Amino acid sequence: QVQLVESGGGLVQPGGSLRLSCVASGSLFSILTMSWYRQAPGKQRELVASIGTSGITTYGDSVKGRFTISRDNAKKTVYLQMNSLRVEDAAIYYCGGGGRPPAHWGQGTQVTVSS
Repeated sequence: QVQLVESGGGLVQPGGSLRLSCVASGSLFSILTMSWYRQAPGKQRELVASIGTSGITTYGDSVKGRFTISRDNAKKTVYLQMNSLRVEDAAIYYCGGGGRPPAHWGQGTQVTVSS
């Protein structure tokens, strides 16, 4: 089993930055595609970014050029650096592991973007 724990969410002003972290338990992290999804109230969960085992990344159109996903296999951690945040980026951000859609999910971390 894989357990995922996110952290790093919070309140930020428009134009600000946050870095989310997701720590995985178990021994499978290095062979898993890891992703970040988000879900805003009344909206479907959407892919924000994913990173494969080789480091190849994919981004949702709305975050390209602003967000960066990375991973540290030694620390079993995937990161999401979010810059130039907009009000519409506010959502619960979920870490996912193992495919698209992910087989494993974290509990989510809230990101609020407001002045």
